[in-house]
Amino acid sequence: MTDLASISSWTCPAPLREHARIVLGHGGGGVLSAELVEHLFLPAFTPPTTPTTPEAARPADPAALADAAVVEVAGARVAFTTDSYVVRPLFFPGGSIGELAVHGTVNDLACRGAMPLALSAGFILEEGLELDLLGRVAQAMGRAAAGVGVRLVTGDTKVVERGLADGLYVNTSGIGVVPAGIDIRPDRAAPGDRILLSGPIGEHGIAVLSVRENLEFGGDVRSDTAPLHELVAAMLAAGRTGIHTLRDPTRGGLATSLCEIAAAARVGVEFTESAIPVPPVVEAACSFLGLDPLHIANEGRLVAFVAESDADAVLAAMRAQPTGRDAVLIGTVTAEHPGVVVARTAFGGTRVVDRPLGEALPRIC
Repeated sequence: MTDLASISSWTCPAPLREHARIVLGHGGGGVLSAELVEHLFLPAFTPPTTPTTPEAARPADPAALADAAVVEVAGARVAFTTDSYVVRPLFFPGGSIGELAVHGTVNDLACRGAMPLALSAGFILEEGLELDLLGRVAQAMGRAAAGVGVRLVTGDTKVVERGLADGLYVNTSGIGVVPAGIDIRPDRAAPGDRILLSGPIGEHGIAVLSVRENLEFGGDVRSDTAPLHELVAAMLAAGRTGIHTLRDPTRGGLATSLCEIAAAARVGVEFTESAIPVPPVVEAACSFLGLDPLHIANEGRLVAFVAESDADAVLAAMRAQPTGRDAVLIGTVTAEHPGVVVARTAFGGTRVVDRPLGEALPRIC
């Protein structure tokens, strides 16, 4: 069995990866994505520090970056996020790029504890795109926004030459207000926290793959795309101060979310593999393709790190919501092996779980 106390000192003898050009893996939410942010974007976007540099202008710890920023505006705490969607195909079982664009943005706000207020929408359109297809995407976005209770209030459209945009791409940004007393961020996870998962994993990635490659895996699979703001609101009502960290495990899957949180908070994460619900069709697809369900993207799930004293109440509140009815307790946070995620296997052993290097299933969101 692995000596957990020694895991945090492990190092890899392989040299750092060097790329002169962007590869698909840079967009996968895994190790390559993190390196791109840490070594290219953060140095470019953050001014050099001096002894008098205000705290707000100092370089961010890349491990602590969340999916939405929280800034103070006229005494209010406003969450702000942006995301781009390049999923292929544009329509898939359970949804489309339109629903993804709205739900994904809303969920990034919700995972900072914010109630969404308004969204923007930017479209990159390819010359030759059928107007009927664009209309279907726009209608899907409008219905999704109405279902959430937010408005699409501003936007932009650009057209590029035929063959340069694969139909269309969508960018959305969103703002929301964080209630007083709510402080949810990756680096707040603490030893003793219980780790809650809102439902089965892997359905979105496998749904997109199945229609893209015309594959069948012995059952129907539909994307789990859904807005999570009402689920988060119910959780906050049950354990307002006990919810330390929330994350929707999209690109890179649950494994990436757990690893990012462990690194940000400098804590160890331990979970039981058998406690994680994996639908049979997802398990069959991953077995056939040699994939790990922990690395498959989700679009309507969240993972929560909750103080032990509030965990039971929050879990009950999750199960009372449609988007959390299958919520489960999957693990705990420990002070041991900081920054390392460990899974307890069905055979009684343990294994270290890491983020994927690149992207097993590109273009899934």
